[in-house]
Amino acid sequence: MNKTRWIIFSVIVIGIVALLIALSGGSRINVNDIDASAPQKASKQSGDIADHVFGKTGGKVTLIEYGDFQCGPCGSIHPVVKSITEEYKDRLQYIFRNYPITDSHPNARAAAASVEAAGMQGKYWEMHDKIYETQTDWSDLSIDERSKFFESLAEELKLDTQKFKSDIAKTAISQKINYDQALGAKSGVDATPTFFLNGRKLSTSDYSSEAKFKDTIDKELKKAGI
Repeated sequence: MNKTRWIIFSVIVIGIVALLIALSGGSRINVNDIDASAPQKASKQSGDIADHVFGKTGGKVTLIEYGDFQCGPCGSIHPVVKSITEEYKDRLQYIFRNYPITDSHPNARAAAASVEAAGMQGKYWEMHDKIYETQTDWSDLSIDERSKFFESLAEELKLDTQKFKSDIAKTAISQKINYDQALGAKSGVDATPTFFLNGRKLSTSDYSSEAKFKDTIDKELKKAGI
C-alpha cells in the first residue's frame, strides 16, 4: 500500500470509529436524575412513550413491576398480579416496565416490542395479558415463527396488523424498552419479576401468595391514609 492509499485508508478508518463512538454516545440513556419510583411521562429518552398505568392514575400508592415476558416466574405470577390490580384498581396504580433478559430469553425483547406496538393502537394491556397467557406457545419459536404468532395475537385483538408490524420496528419502541431497563438497572433490578411498592423493593416473601401480596399492599394503602 503506497503512502496516498494509506492516508486515505487511515482517514476512512478514523471516520468510521468516530461515527461508532458518536452513535454509541447518542444511544446511552442517562437516568441519574430520574425518579424511577414515579410514573414516567413521555420523553425523548423513552421514545416519546410514557409509562403504561393501570388503575388509579395519580394515586398515592404505586406498584411497579419490572418483568420479562419470557420469564417463567413472571408468567406464573401474572394471574395473581392481574387479579390484584383489577381488585385494587380504584386505589392502586400499577405500572409494568420492560426488563427482557435476552441472554436467557431470546424472544423476550420481541414480545416486549409487540406489547408496546399494541399500545400504539390503544391495546397495551390486552396484548400484555395475551403475551403472558400464551407464553408457553411462543417461548421456543424461531424468529419467523414468533413474528407470525405475535401477529396472530394482533389479529385477535382486531389491530391494524400492517401498522402493528411497522410499529414493532420503530426506534421509539426500542428506546422505550431501553429506557425501562435503564430505570430498572438504576433501581437495582437483577432478576424478574421485581416489584417496587411506593419505591420500596419488595422481597419475595412480600408476594409469596396472593393473600400475602394483598396484605403488603393493604399496609401501604393504610399508611397512605386510603
